[in-house]
Amino acid sequence: MPREFAGKLLAYVAASGAAAEPQDFPGFRVCAALRGPLAKFMGAAGVTALLVRALALASVEIPWLRQLRIQADGTLDGVAEMAGKLDARAITEGEIALVGHLLGLLVTFIGPALTLGLLHDIWPCWKIEMADPAIL
Repeated sequence: MPREFAGKLLAYVAASGAAAEPQDFPGFRVCAALRGPLAKFMGAAGVTALLVRALALASVEIPWLRQLRIQADGTLDGVAEMAGKLDARAITEGEIALVGHLLGLLVTFIGPALTLGLLHDIWPCWKIEMADPAIL
């Protein structure tokens, strides 16, 4: 279910604003937006570890994600290089896999209610059913 939820989140993020750069895709913007709030709970190293694990899990499904690297500050490296080599569908599949695994890990570690609360804090205008943690 986190993968379906990730698709909905990415659709919202894509519709909510234009990318600053051509390689600034919604899934990678989601990861960037989560870094700051998550760092308050788990520190920068914890966020980096979480993103590394999500990327490793997603890379099993989407091999091109293996070309990306998580930097020490939690940023994704290699996105610009991959943007020119892949079509939009392949990038979207990679984004959904990465964000889906990231959300799945968050649900595992902090639970669905806190995960939804965190997402609502970042995107308060996104209409999600906060009362139903089973959505994740």
